[in-house]
Amino acid sequence: MWHARAPHPSYPVTDPYVRRFWTAVIGPGAVADLLRLATAARRGRSLRRPVHLGVLLAAGLVIVEGGRLLVPVAVPAVPARLASRLTPGLRREHGARPTRL
Repeated sequence: MWHARAPHPSYPVTDPYVRRFWTAVIGPGAVADLLRLATAARRGRSLRRPVHLGVLLAAGLVIVEGGRLLVPVAVPAVPARLASRLTPGLRREHGARPTRL
């Protein structure tokens, strides 16, 4: 797992924030892959290459370092450039959310 200092605000991978907002931005399949990767990393297990790896890499939610795929223990808040993809209702909800970590 990737334990580097997470940007502020950030949320544990399992936080409902990830499912609520990141799913709306990158899709449910990519978030499901992220959660599977995080679970496998915590358990010290390996997985096949995720279908949505390109999406996760492009969003900065996973990184490749030294030929290894690293999964963060905390993910950043959805950045403004991606929050524009949220529906108007989700954008309002996202903007009103208190920050964590």
